[in-house]
Amino acid sequence: MKSAPKFVNDKVRRAYEELENEPFEKKELQKNLKKAFRDIAENADYGVQIPKRQIPKFYLRRYGIDNLWKYNLPNAWRLMYSVRRDDIIVVAIILEWMNHREYERRFSY
Repeated sequence: MKSAPKFVNDKVRRAYEELENEPFEKKELQKNLKKAFRDIAENADYGVQIPKRQIPKFYLRRYGIDNLWKYNLPNAWRLMYSVRRDDIIVVAIILEWMNHREYERRFSY
């Protein structure tokens, strides 16, 4: 199912854009995020769906989502997004990306 990836807010969009001005490692992260956005645009359920009971309350409260997906990026980074229908199109809402340590904290692993 094709989708239109969108950032959840301007803060996340700016964080993505600022990766362009960072050292090589962060530019590499931006390149990997671009690939992830293309994959998600082609297939909204490209990632791994997080079971509803395991969605951290942080996401439920902050974004009011009812589903959460994880896209595994290289070097143990994770991209978190949610999928929703907006009239006749499917929108993949980019919530955040984090390294593995932050991911484990967010999910209480």
